[in-house]
Amino acid sequence: MSRSRYRYYDFILAAFVCVLLCSNFIGAAKQATLTLPLVGTVTFGAGVLFFPISYLFGDILTEVYGYGRDRRAVWAGFGALAFASVMAAVVVGLPPADTDFMHGYQGQLEGVFGNAWRIALASMLAFWCGSFANSYVLAKMKLWTHGRWLWMRTIGSTLVGELIDSGLFYFVAFYGVWTTADILAVTLAQYVLKTGWEVLATPLTYWIVNGLKRAEQEDWYDRGTDFNPFRIDDGPPPSR
Repeated sequence: MSRSRYRYYDFILAAFVCVLLCSNFIGAAKQATLTLPLVGTVTFGAGVLFFPISYLFGDILTEVYGYGRDRRAVWAGFGALAFASVMAAVVVGLPPADTDFMHGYQGQLEGVFGNAWRIALASMLAFWCGSFANSYVLAKMKLWTHGRWLWMRTIGSTLVGELIDSGLFYFVAFYGVWTTADILAVTLAQYVLKTGWEVLATPLTYWIVNGLKRAEQEDWYDRGTDFNPFRIDDGPPPSR
């Protein structure tokens, strides 16, 4: 089946990019603290509440449409992050108008987006590496398990992808800004929360994946796929 004939691929791709941008630019820089029963005080980046949704979409794209189409989504997200970082730098760098409002608002903009280039660099590096690792592991596990045990594939691939993503992002984005202890604490909390989120979302993943497979009449197996992450084409004809 040609990609142009898929009914929902473009909607999932757009949602994937939207979640990626919002979680990285709105929630990434904020450290939040919650006190949990039996666990105690946990410090985490606020974006963790939403960023795992992008991994959910990545799992769905790979499982239903294949590694090649998820690769296109990853590159679309990479391009969106690059544009957002350039736009943020230009907006912050433009001389503000000489008004009382802008005297206060410029400082707020710089506080939120002044480090956007570094956050974007960290986001793009961590997202690119983590997402491709996630998709690769899931695609390979689908072949090894002959399409069985979806829960094992989604959780296993997330354990690998999120470890790479979390490990890279916080050190690149906030080393020298936060203390090393804070970086390590938030990174560990992020990893545990993200992977835990994936486990809890497993029933939802099953429901979406099964519904899409029926609607699209597609269940892609990546036999003979070129896993080169620098390609952006869809790959070979379907291999069920």
